[in-house]
Amino acid sequence: MGDVSGWVSPDLLDRVRDRLAGSSEPPTAARLADAIRTESGGVLGDTDLLAALHLLDTEFTGAGPLDALLHDPGVSDVLVTSASHVWVDRGSGLQRASVTFADEAAVRRLAQRLALSAGRRLDDAQPWVDGRLPGVGAGSFGVRLHAVLAPVAQGGTCLSLRVLRPATQGLDALARAGAVAPDALVLLRRMMAARLAFLVVGGTGAGKTTMLAALLGEVDHAERIICVEDAAELAPNHPHVVRLVARAPNVEGVGEVTVRDLVRQALRMRPDRIVVGEVRGGEVVDLLTAMNTGHDGGAGTVHANSTDEVPARLEALAALGGLDRAALHSQLAAAVQVVLHVHRHATGSRRLVQIAVVGRAADGLVTITPAWDGTENPPGVDRLEAMLRSREDLS
Repeated sequence: MGDVSGWVSPDLLDRVRDRLAGSSEPPTAARLADAIRTESGGVLGDTDLLAALHLLDTEFTGAGPLDALLHDPGVSDVLVTSASHVWVDRGSGLQRASVTFADEAAVRRLAQRLALSAGRRLDDAQPWVDGRLPGVGAGSFGVRLHAVLAPVAQGGTCLSLRVLRPATQGLDALARAGAVAPDALVLLRRMMAARLAFLVVGGTGAGKTTMLAALLGEVDHAERIICVEDAAELAPNHPHVVRLVARAPNVEGVGEVTVRDLVRQALRMRPDRIVVGEVRGGEVVDLLTAMNTGHDGGAGTVHANSTDEVPARLEALAALGGLDRAALHSQLAAAVQVVLHVHRHATGSRRLVQIAVVGRAADGLVTITPAWDGTENPPGVDRLEAMLRSREDLS
């Protein structure tokens, strides 16, 4: 907890913490000082007051002991599994951090304060939370918060923090970094110019959002892009982007704005292209509908470990939106032409590993066939070329 002297006892600090935790107002420096004076009966000298204020300010502002990790530009994730186990991801797998907490209660206090900062409730009656912290971390888009309290998390309160950094790199930058092969780069540029609708798929941390933002930077500057996201990450290098971000309900359970709500609003905003940062639920129905109503070149990302998994993954998401299997395959075949697969290797590098085309089999179900994967003449290459030429001939 740190060294304190004089009247600044651990019991006093605990009473101040309890007073601040019981308030819905943010723990500003002025409120910290007032709480310390009140709980000490006004008998603290200036030196002791400053010592207590410094100690509690570290705990109650920013992310406390995790602040330095979240401000490290190389860190993407900070994970707390117990008071003595803090892990970070710097792009090459999880590493143990030197940061520790005094005890389980300190982790719990931090989780509850961060939840309050995100406008969410976290207590024994609601032992988990998912939210966003706009003023924390080195990323200009803040930090995504997830927390689970003990005893639901049996090893102790579990905190998962992801730094949301804007995805701004262009295709040329990705190519220089080795994330896009030269022949794939040519195909991607033709695909964007031909206004083919596409999905970017991959696992967690594979670079889906980065790839999507880079492709959107290739869109003609005369076009208007409406981006809908659950957490703001897309920042394509394009002069006309409107970004709509979903909002979780507040502590009273009201005020929620879903991605599905925003996709419907985007349709009324004169879009040239509608983009969903990550399709996670029933909004897939509205996205496919939008792509089938004259909005060519739409896009989104989907969590899937291969292109083969995409139909099954979308079937599950469409069911949440009330769309049955046959209808989903019909909409998907008409709406999406290309699927891009990005992969994160064990070394931490992220690469585009496949460009595939969407087709439809005799039974009506969607098929996804590789058209580029670094090998010679994959089975879908002729179909992709035919699609590109037909659009190029119309332009």
